[in-house]
Amino acid sequence: MIGRRAVLLGAAASLGGRALAQGQGAMTPVGAVQWRYFADTVMGGVSEGTAAFEDGVLRLTGTVSTANNGGFIQVRTDLPQGAPDAATGLRIRVRGNGARYFIHLRTRASRLPWQYYQAGFSAGASWSEIALPFAEFRPSGGGLPETPRAENIRSLALVAYGADYEADVSLSGFAWA
Repeated sequence: MIGRRAVLLGAAASLGGRALAQGQGAMTPVGAVQWRYFADTVMGGVSEGTAAFEDGVLRLTGTVSTANNGGFIQVRTDLPQGAPDAATGLRIRVRGNGARYFIHLRTRASRLPWQYYQAGFSAGASWSEIALPFAEFRPSGGGLPETPRAENIRSLALVAYGADYEADVSLSGFAWA
C-alpha cells in the first residue's frame, strides 16, 4: 500500500464509533475502526510507507523524507462521535524502533489539511502504554484554540513526522483517559 492513499479495514469494522463512545477505560482495538494511509506525496513530498494489520496490530513502516518540503507518513481514523465530554486525554499502546512518533488529533476547528493538534512520544521495542493528556497537544499553527476539546475531536492519526528516518511503529489499541 505504498503511494497516495489506501483504506485499511479493521477486522471488526462493524463496531464503528460505538466502542469509542462507551467512554474511558478499556482499550479500543485498532481493528475496530477503519484506517486510511496518507503520505506527504499528496503535497509533492517523497516519503514512502506502508500500513498493514499484522496479528490484530496496526503497523506503520516506511521512509520519512523532508526532501521536497515533505516529511510524513500516517494512518488516520475518523471519530465521528468525538471523545466523551469527561475525557482529558488519550492512552495508546505502542511499540516501535525507538524513534519519535506523534499522535495528531483533528477537531471541528481543523478546517484546513495542515491544521491539527500534535503530541509526541517515543516507541521502544517493548509494548508500552503511553498517556497523552489533551493539555500536551499543541496546535499546528494559528487559527486553532490552544487545547483540543474532547467533544470536538473528529479524527486520530498515528504519524511518523518531521525528520529523515526509517519509521516502524505499531499500535494495538487506544482509549480515552
